[in-house]
Order: sequence, then structure tokens, then C-alpha cells
Amino acid sequence: MTERLDCAVIGAGVIGLAIARALALAGHEVIVLEAEDAIGTGTSSRNSEVLHAGMYYPAGSLKARLCVKGNAMLRGYLAERRVDHKMLGKLIVATDTEEEAQLDAILAKGQTNGVERLNRLSAAQAHALEPAVRCTAALHSPLTGIIDTHGYMLVLQGDIEAAGGIVALKSPVLRGEISDKGILLSVGGDEPSQVLCGRVVNAGGLGAQAIGASFAGLSPETVPPLYLCKGNYFLLGGRVPFSRLVYPTPQSAGLGVHFTLDLAGQGRFGPDVEWVDEAHYEVDARRGDGFYAAIRRYWPDLKDDALRPGFAGIRTKLKPQGQTASDFLIQGPADHGVDGLVNLYGMESPGLTASLAIGAHVAELLQ
Repeated sequence: MTERLDCAVIGAGVIGLAIARALALAGHEVIVLEAEDAIGTGTSSRNSEVLHAGMYYPAGSLKARLCVKGNAMLRGYLAERRVDHKMLGKLIVATDTEEEAQLDAILAKGQTNGVERLNRLSAAQAHALEPAVRCTAALHSPLTGIIDTHGYMLVLQGDIEAAGGIVALKSPVLRGEISDKGILLSVGGDEPSQVLCGRVVNAGGLGAQAIGASFAGLSPETVPPLYLCKGNYFLLGGRVPFSRLVYPTPQSAGLGVHFTLDLAGQGRFGPDVEWVDEAHYEVDARRGDGFYAAIRRYWPDLKDDALRPGFAGIRTKLKPQGQTASDFLIQGPADHGVDGLVNLYGMESPGLTASLAIGAHVAELLQ
């Protein structure tokens, strides 16, 4: 028997939940189909949990627009719903003249993108804020913070369910078929079923390309290649050196080995950049050698044996190692020609920060 539904969102990570919330609040009947036995078990639970301000991304890009908009939306939402978060602020530090030029470029991008209260600091000004830091100059971003990502996702789920939506766990989407009647999804799990939907959002994260490729009737050329970039984190033992987040100047595939805090006060460094062929989350303790060298550029007092392996996450990349990072790829009907379908690919950082703005954007595409 085939069940008929208005909207199905594939994936119960933070972006999928934010999209489902936006659709449910717009009056749509929504089901979220999640393959795992809990929400947010993938990329959403394996990241720095940082609320970004939006200064890194090219002007006019989806990352820039949705991050800046999402930062304001998320700060308001977290405060209103009393989800734990702290606006600690962030320093982006340069340690030589070449990196100072990068700071100038980041500042210019931030100003173009509309990032508020982003300021350039001298070495003395940065040292006054964070005495342990070593740098030649810095940028200060007060609108950067940390959040309880799982708490945020639980509130999103609550909003979906309060609006009449459903989050169905252990419900993997095996394939789809596009017809003039809608999009037919074959759903596995303990009770396999078929669901005919008027609207489908593929927010499958690491599995988004496989899901898109499974849709009969969708042009294969619209599904981009997938490259996996693993980020490893190491935990800091002992007293934390900084009260704010501290970032080096960015690398080609990431923001550099930076210092963050969690809401319990645990200090951690990462992520680094490790290109992999398949997703796995073991942290090789030998990678710590590279961490010590990177961290001591801006915190020379890091002691030997102060770091221990923590956790790892996977960034979904649309371009291979050595190429410039790509923008979010959010394909609506105008892009692939299928009414009622939105595919999201390459939803890496700043996806968490941008999640509410992404939800509003996808809801508009499906109106």
C-alpha cells in the first residue's frame, strides 16, 4: 500500500530538521525520514559547534548570504528557546606579514558580506584580550560563539512535532521514482513502505549523492561528485589558555587547527585536514605531531603531551584536494527540472550556523 504525503525531508541532521521545521510552520504536512536510530548522528554531532559570523565566504555566495542571515536568526532563536549557547567571540590571528595580508582579505570579505562588529587589532590589542596568544595582528569577531547543537536539534524536532510533523527514525530511503503523480519513495527499515510525496527534500548529508543518484527520472548529470575530507580533533589537558575562540588564518580546505571550547569548558583543537576515500571516525594519535606544530605558531606555550585524541568528523566536499572550496549546492526545480524536489549537496560548515536560513530558503523554493 502506498501512503500519500505532502512533504518528505530525507535526513534528520540539523539542516534537515531546520528545513522540516520551516515547511511545517508554513502549513505543510511533513515527515522526516532518518536512516539512523537517533537525530543528528552524522556531521551534526561531529563538529566544532561554532556559531560563525560569515567573514570567510565569497561575496554573493550562498555560504556568505545564508551564514550572515542564519547567524542573526539562530542567535535570536537560541535565546528565545533558551538553548544553551555563549557568544564568546573569536580572534583570527596572523603570525607573519603574509598572514596579515590574509587578515585584510578576510576583513574586506566580512565587510562586503555585512558581518557586524568585525575589527582589526594590533598585536598589543590582541594580547590585551588574550595574553597567551602570539600574533602580529588579529581580527576580532564578537558575533562568533558556541552552541549546544544537540539541544538545538531537540528544539527543532519539538517544533516540527508541535506543528503536526513526524520524525521517523530507522527509516532509510532506498530509492525514488519521479512521475507526473509526484515522487515515490521506497523506505526501508523494520516496516518497509512506499510514500508518494508532492514535495521531497534530499538533506542526506554524506548520503545525499547516493540518494540523488537513486531517483529514477532525475538526470544523473545533476548529481555532483562527492569528496570526503576528514577533520580530526584533539582535546587539551589542563587549564585552557584562552577565554575566546582562537583561529589561525585559513587553509585551502578548512579554517585551520583552531582552539574552541565546549559549553562545559573543555578546550579542544581542530579540525585538521585529512582527505579520505571513505568515512571513518578513528583519530590517529600520530596526527598530534602536526597539531603541536600548528598550534605553537599562535600559542608557543603548549606543553608536550598536553593533547590527547578526541573525535573526528567528515566534511562533504564537491571539489577534490587542491581545488578552491565550492559553495553550497542547493538545487531546486529550476535547476534540475523536477517539480517539488530540492537536493542539497556539499553542506559543510557553515551549515550549522546557516541552518534556519537554509530552511527558509528551501521552503521558498518549494512554494
